Amino acid sequence: MHVGATLRLLRVEAGLSLRDLAKRIGVSSAYLSRVEHGLDAVPTPARISAIARELDIPPTLLMDVAHRVSPFMASYLEQEPEAGQLFLEIAQRQLNRQQLSRLRQLLNAEFPSRESSRDEPPATLASLLTPERLVLQLSCANLDDALDVAAGRLAPACPGMGAGELAARLRQREEDVSSAVGNGVAVPRVFQTERPALATLVTLARPLQVETPDGLPLRLVVALMGPERGRSSLMQLAHVARLANQGLADQLAGAQHPHEVFQRLQTMEPLG
Repeated sequence: MHVGATLRLLRVEAGLSLRDLAKRIGVSSAYLSRVEHGLDAVPTPARISAIARELDIPPTLLMDVAHRVSPFMASYLEQEPEAGQLFLEIAQRQLNRQQLSRLRQLLNAEFPSRESSRDEPPATLASLLTPERLVLQLSCANLDDALDVAAGRLAPACPGMGAGELAARLRQREEDVSSAVGNGVAVPRVFQTERPALATLVTLARPLQVETPDGLPLRLVVALMGPERGRSSLMQLAHVARLANQGLADQLAGAQHPHEVFQRLQTMEPLG
């Protein structure tokens, strides 16, 4: 897991300089740079929360990306010690993702969330995909080849813009900031006004030996397209990074048919 790469990608997408974000959260530029390049430890929950506030995304989402326990959860456990026993029982039963998803559905049905509509979770990755925008077991020589294929699947949703221009935009963005978030996943992005958010997912037949934040080869490309920069786009990017940290590349590695992809995503993503 390499949270620094995701923080850097989110910061750049938000249009914040390293110095600006560091000043806003009360740390030095040198420290934040070390975090983004994986040379320093993952920030504390308090700093993760501060970064999330400056990016205008839910702190809990960024906590998930960083595998940190939020101060909110720690405070809740102090107030309700029995909740800790419940978490322990879940761990002892070693519930898998699908079973946790069923448990989450029960919680949503019996105890609806009190969060405001502003804190609604980002759209699931599955909801941004269609079978036509899934490319499975692609054989390619480099990342540019994968971006070309992804652009070709996005192009039909962008009348007036060809696959070549979309691919050029994806490559330019890649030059500005690497889209690799670690765990074998890259999340390139292109903005297209007046178009709904959508995605193309490409699994690779052979891992690509490209530069990644954790040194692991690239196995999965999730190309995102959205209408504009802003909170929703940052939340979507962070959500995919969270899935990457939860083993998205491993889960989809052997998928041969689109229905397998959607089934496996359903076990990983919260419902409702």
